[in-house]
Amino acid sequence: MKNRLTCIALAMGALYLGSTAWAGEPADSRTRTMAANCSYCHGPDGKSRGAIPSLAGLEKGYFVQQMKDFQSGARPAVVMQKHALGYNDEEIEKLATWFAAIK
Repeated sequence: MKNRLTCIALAMGALYLGSTAWAGEPADSRTRTMAANCSYCHGPDGKSRGAIPSLAGLEKGYFVQQMKDFQSGARPAVVMQKHALGYNDEEIEKLATWFAAIK
């Protein structure tokens, strides 16, 4: 069941994120899944269509610092703190690379 849900999430994420994020260095399936989760609020390819900030094209260091600030509470945001606490440093770096590559 878990593998089936993972496959469904990856397929939906790939459709939702489009092909832009696949350009350049290939990402592992875990990174694609994490990025797909971000797209629910931050928009397809991390390009927000509303008040929530876009992630597409953010400088890697900035993205990493913001996630660490969410984790520590230095940047208060209830929803983002919960999300950020679910990622380790390596996962945050991979997400930063993913979103920085999207133009």
